[in-house]
Amino acid sequence: MAKRPSHHPPAAGVIIRRPTTDDPGYLYSSDGVVGFGTREFHVAAIPRSRAVEMILHNHYSGRIVQNSYVHLGVHIGGALVGCLQLGYAMNPMHVGKVVANTGPREHLELNRMWLDDAAPRNSESRALSYTMKYLKRALPAVRWVQSFADERCGRWGVVYQAAGFLYLGSHRTEFYEVDGQTYHGMLLTAHGKGGQRGQVLRENLGRATRRSLRQFRYLFFLKPSARRDLRMRPRPYPKPERDR
Repeated sequence: MAKRPSHHPPAAGVIIRRPTTDDPGYLYSSDGVVGFGTREFHVAAIPRSRAVEMILHNHYSGRIVQNSYVHLGVHIGGALVGCLQLGYAMNPMHVGKVVANTGPREHLELNRMWLDDAAPRNSESRALSYTMKYLKRALPAVRWVQSFADERCGRWGVVYQAAGFLYLGSHRTEFYEVDGQTYHGMLLTAHGKGGQRGQVLRENLGRATRRSLRQFRYLFFLKPSARRDLRMRPRPYPKPERDR
């Protein structure tokens, strides 16, 4: 078995200690911290293959981000009802423009999150909050976590707002639609030209439908002291009914 990289969290394993009440706490395997939450609601490490399967079958994008290395399942009442995947930033060269003095292993990007519609109200924000607690203990070198809410989802990041993330503004991103599939405009300029998906987009660009959509940037500081290095101004939370 390949050795786990030092900046990766303990892999999923048999849980030997967990909360037994409604008071939140950490979950442990023999390798260390693998989750956080309560007896009835917690996030815990799951195999990458399981997270990939859930995202491919349920996430609106229908795709995963290959460089994710944190895979957490959301467990409610003993059932696995969702997952989160985190990894390196999509644009690592821009990290210093968000928070100065950030090393390559001192930040994470939440790439994918999905919860079953049957999950109770506010489950997404609760899962996010528990994930931040888990990361503080499992990956102590990480200073902050970034994520983007997609305008296609319609709620403009309300789950991040409820979990206490800072809102750092929005930017427009080009997407292309071909035969029912959505392609990020970055594929046209990515190093190596975006692999197979980039090739498909380039070959069909003439008949693709281009859409310009907003991406809403949210950030959570795992280390409050890192906030002094923030290079972007926090803004009031966006509200769809107010900001259209």
